[in-house]
Amino acid sequence: MNITQQRLRELLDYDSERGTFFWKSRNGSRIPAGDVRGDGYVRIQIDRKRYLAHRLVFLYLYGKFPEFEVDHINGNQSDNREENLRDINHAQNLQNVTNRQRSNTSGFTGVSRNGNGFRASIKLNRRQIGLGTYKTKEEAHDAYLEAKRRFHPFGSHNQH
Repeated sequence: MNITQQRLRELLDYDSERGTFFWKSRNGSRIPAGDVRGDGYVRIQIDRKRYLAHRLVFLYLYGKFPEFEVDHINGNQSDNREENLRDINHAQNLQNVTNRQRSNTSGFTGVSRNGNGFRASIKLNRRQIGLGTYKTKEEAHDAYLEAKRRFHPFGSHNQH
């Protein structure tokens, strides 16, 4: 059974400016709650069950867990400030992925080698869409970024 907002508020305080939970204690000291794991997400164990801190923010503030996935707008998985979190579906969340694939050797997201040039492409609705071939990887990456701004409204590049 999941924790309730009431139980969460009995045990923890949430500092919205820092996006950090603190254990409430009788002596008034503020002990940070949660551990940052290798993937960057903060996990908090409550009543022998582990929770992701970004999901607990929604419960703490709104009285319910998020309906979909919690996206960290700035890409930092340990930044759990309310303004950095949004409840969006999986397809929208994928629009905010900024890491290039491990197999990518160009050094730029959305760019791959194509003969003597560099091909730019972007994924839309589960389909890879070609954006053209360019002389330099930088030109190809510029084309990718322009397409990302146009077709991926949930990407972090559209939040500033």
